[in-house]
Amino acid sequence: MNYANQLKISLNNVAEGLALFGPQDKFLQLIENATEAKINTREAELSIQGPPSELKWLEQLFEVLLQLVRNQYALTERDILYAMELAKELKADQLLDLFKGEIASTHRGKPIRVKTIGQRHYVSTIRKKDIVLGIGPAGTGKTYLAVVLAVVALKEGKVKRIVLTRPAVEAGESLGFLPGDLQEKVDPYLRPLYDALNDVLGPEQVAKSLERGLIEIAPLAYMRGRTLDDSFIILDEAQNTTPEQMKMFLTRLGFGSKMVITGDKTQIDLPRGTRSGLVEAERILQPIPEIGIVHFAEQDVVRHSLVQKIIVAYQQDNENKG
Repeated sequence: MNYANQLKISLNNVAEGLALFGPQDKFLQLIENATEAKINTREAELSIQGPPSELKWLEQLFEVLLQLVRNQYALTERDILYAMELAKELKADQLLDLFKGEIASTHRGKPIRVKTIGQRHYVSTIRKKDIVLGIGPAGTGKTYLAVVLAVVALKEGKVKRIVLTRPAVEAGESLGFLPGDLQEKVDPYLRPLYDALNDVLGPEQVAKSLERGLIEIAPLAYMRGRTLDDSFIILDEAQNTTPEQMKMFLTRLGFGSKMVITGDKTQIDLPRGTRSGLVEAERILQPIPEIGIVHFAEQDVVRHSLVQKIIVAYQQDNENKG
């Protein structure tokens, strides 16, 4: 029922309210902090009073969240914050479609889903195109989702192996001053790639796949002079490639292969005066329609809600300096 300045929303039972309001009513507090409207809860009913403009988006928000709860979707703080952002533009209904499909599941059986509209666009672009650049801030799932899709492609027999690579720029391409053999030297730089693989496949399966050559993890320098057929190739931290390295990498693409290149243009660790291969590639490859270029925004950050605020704060600081 919708009155001029009052809105009532019925719940089926108390359990729905608990799922909707979160532990210790944390989700409800987040929503209350974002609106002038007053939200009262009485047993199986929500009563909201406030200006019509506020009631409009709150009605959509609660209807969407309730549908998610009724479909057994376990809400998180991040979901509530993102749903509020969308509801304020009356776009929260997009979440229903967003959270429906699973891309895959972790080795423990937990479903892996896209969490934002930006992520959904990224996943569908990777499925459609052979080369995709995923550009945007940390915590947007650029690398993780690429690894998940690579594992799915391997399991479905669409590719014969996965190749994961990163430029070892932090240590200089030589890696000379680090102690240990090659594997020990390389591993710290490739750790995030292992973490994503372990999440999807489990450490035992990852170890077996590495032994059998189904998965290869190597620094970018080791790609030189090779052509990679029937492979799903991911170049991570691509902002730290030089233009020469990027061109070398892009031209490794063989038949039946897919490439995903991820990076964050605000995190370039190259020596001063060195151009970023990612920045150049984005500019040069723009006119080629078969190449997908996906930009993530801070709204796509799926880490702790503070990470999004930190990214925005740094962006504002840079703009003020500019």
